[in-house]
Amino acid sequence: MKWSENAEQAVSRAPFFVRKRIRRSVEAEATRCGASIVDVEHVDACRHRMLTQPDNEIKGYRIETCFGFNGCPNLTFVDPDIVAELEQQLVDKDLKGFLKSRVGGPLRWHHEFRVSISACPNACSQPQIVDFGLIGARLPEVGAASCNGCGACVAVCREGAVLLDKEFGSSLEIDARRCLACGQCIDACSAGVLVEVTKGFRVLLGGKLGRHPQLGMELPGIFAPRELLLIFRASLDFYLKHNINGERFGEILRRTGPDIQSVFSRVLAETS
Repeated sequence: MKWSENAEQAVSRAPFFVRKRIRRSVEAEATRCGASIVDVEHVDACRHRMLTQPDNEIKGYRIETCFGFNGCPNLTFVDPDIVAELEQQLVDKDLKGFLKSRVGGPLRWHHEFRVSISACPNACSQPQIVDFGLIGARLPEVGAASCNGCGACVAVCREGAVLLDKEFGSSLEIDARRCLACGQCIDACSAGVLVEVTKGFRVLLGGKLGRHPQLGMELPGIFAPRELLLIFRASLDFYLKHNINGERFGEILRRTGPDIQSVFSRVLAETS
């Protein structure tokens, strides 16, 4: 839908992490009004409704994805069914009803349990600052094929994680501390030296903005979709069990401390 310049300027003043959601709501408002162009009056009407009756707009959770699900040159890994499977778990938990019982007042946007999925380490959907964040990953390793020393893998790696030593028979190494598992070095290797050892998702827990911002805590490893769903179920159970007043997952993890490590140690053992 086309936007007027004034409407674009009005929405540009909103915080970046809610701007996409606001645009969807404003376009829905314009559609309800039968308008073909979004104008500032639609932005104002949507703002008024969000501030006065936010409960009608809130469903207790929010799932966001990057453009990688629709095709992206940086795509690392996506699973076409993962969004529906995660959402089904969220629906089954009736998060809106749960939050109403905990908050003791009208629900706001920041009460929702937020999930964000990015198809590569560029992380366009900002999975580091949501309750449950996913980043697509393909982990490389040096295989048995002989390296021809072309250096394409070194050139494509922006993290400097691929090390090539031509003095010793063009030997390759992967620096695990730098590697973000984007998989681009695998695709760049014409000799087939770099191979994919595993693919799936990196998992980040408890990220948030607000008065006390924090980045999500990354679980060690890369998880296949089946493993990921077990981790997600354990995350929701932990969130529901320890939530006192509608607080964010990150606040719960910070308050409960070491307990979360034991929870996920058990779940991660079950996935292995």
